[in-house]
Amino acid sequence: MQARPAETAQTLDRGLRLLRLIAEAAGGLTVTEAAAELGIGRAAVYRLATTLGEHGMLRRDAAGRLRLGAGLLQLARRAQPLLADAALPALRRLAELAGATAHLTIAEGAEAVALAVVEPSWTAFHVAYRAGSRHPLDRGAAGRAILAGRDGTAEPVTSSGELQPGAHGVAAAVLGVAGLEASVGVVALTPLDGTAVGAQVRAAADTVARLLATQP
Repeated sequence: MQARPAETAQTLDRGLRLLRLIAEAAGGLTVTEAAAELGIGRAAVYRLATTLGEHGMLRRDAAGRLRLGAGLLQLARRAQPLLADAALPALRRLAELAGATAHLTIAEGAEAVALAVVEPSWTAFHVAYRAGSRHPLDRGAAGRAILAGRDGTAEPVTSSGELQPGAHGVAAAVLGVAGLEASVGVVALTPLDGTAVGAQVRAAADTVARLLATQP
């Protein structure tokens, strides 16, 4: 018997929720843990995991825990350059205005990952920040801005020496883009004016959000 549209939508919703749960669990999840989190039976999780596994979206490690599969990671890697390209004009403007290295940072599990970085053209010294750099979400302005964004907080976050001695950061969450947890920020070798630079960062984050929300 063919599945009804409502049943198909519910299955899809559960599958997507399962993927998100596993993405946020640094050590993966057992079927029992996933079932408890989703509020559904173990048999339903088995079915979802089997189907997602056939498409390379999930895998089981040696201990039987569910983890993200290579297929999902490949999709994410293909999407990341599109996100970075869309954000670059706003990051360039921010870097020039603030005189500091600007970056777009996204959440991957419990880590913050620098997706795009732009250095200012006119400063004698600036922070060399490499795209692909990772750090815990709860350290540094970029990661903590993402955490704040989970509660809908738009106010810029500041940091000083948390990731690198002598480095100062300001970041704000990118809000309103479905499925994306990100922040825009700057990092410099000297203290930053939290009010002025914070306003510039917030404006850049809003611009990036608008651009990404309209991506086809």
